[in-house]
Amino acid sequence: MNPHDAFRAEVEENIDGLAADADLQALSRLWVRQAAPYKWAYNFSWLGRPAIQFPNDAWALQELVWATKPDLIIETGIAHGGSLIYSASLMAMLDLCEASERGEMLDPARPRRKVLGIDIDIRAHNRKAIESHPMAARIKMIEGSSVDPQTVTQVKAIAERFERVLVCLDSNHTHDHVLAELEAYAPMVTPGSYCVVYDTLVEDMPAHLSDGRPWGPGNSPKSAVHAFIKDRADFEIDSRIDKKLQITVAPEGFLKRVR
Repeated sequence: MNPHDAFRAEVEENIDGLAADADLQALSRLWVRQAAPYKWAYNFSWLGRPAIQFPNDAWALQELVWATKPDLIIETGIAHGGSLIYSASLMAMLDLCEASERGEMLDPARPRRKVLGIDIDIRAHNRKAIESHPMAARIKMIEGSSVDPQTVTQVKAIAERFERVLVCLDSNHTHDHVLAELEAYAPMVTPGSYCVVYDTLVEDMPAHLSDGRPWGPGNSPKSAVHAFIKDRADFEIDSRIDKKLQITVAPEGFLKRVR
């Protein structure tokens, strides 16, 4: 076995150990529960824009982007735009790597890979910051409900122009809304790529942490994932990702399209 394969085998053994360690998984959930009142995810930014994500999940996304090499990333939920900027920068690096391999020069004004963000309310100050960012040429935004048929039709028309699509769902976290998003956007994911459903962790947290929100345990992204995947053969939960991460907002939320 060559050194690269030996190291990858060691990593797989490590993940096997993490997946089997129920105590460590419980400690990870406890850590997230204790950090939640301090809005830990709010405290990070990417290239100057707040990105309301756990750093572990951002790292996992870049691994998926490198592995699947999407031409388009669709994101529901924009907020301050940090996640859009992050995804756009990953796409820029993919384009740069591929151009370097071909010995070509990139035209920054005409990027090939794009990111599409959807939000029911794109606030003016956030839109201005995103549209003035150096990554703006890679980003398109649609204002409207992600589950409105007109929005879905518009997104589908855009997605059809790309060969490989990855989807991230991070807007309203109620069961019904996320299930509607999954039914609308998961079919746009290309085989071998992923639909990432964030905040499935809501299902595993005490109900009081969702006080004042329309979602909570039993009415969450995870309950929607289970309802969606129940009778489907084209998607499966890639549980090794969240077992590897341990600290994640998306346990059982990394859905791989397998056919």
